[in-house]
Amino acid sequence: MSASTLRELSDDQLFDQLNEAKQELFNLRFQFATGQAENSAQLTTLKRNIARIHTVLREREIAAAEALAASERRLAELRA
Repeated sequence: MSASTLRELSDDQLFDQLNEAKQELFNLRFQFATGQAENSAQLTTLKRNIARIHTVLREREIAAAEALAASERRLAELRA
């Protein structure tokens, strides 16, 4: 899943995607430990998708913090 696709999702949808990906990663690791899985590229792809989701969530967190700081600065200027 691409980052641009993830950016279109809501926060709740991102958290759902993250939980699903983590569960899938757990299952895939278990399959590798028991020798059932053969395609190790799936692990890499899944880890990268999890990282992309974390990145998009962090981008939103930073944007919200910057917006809050800007509104607080404007409010302080109005009070002065």
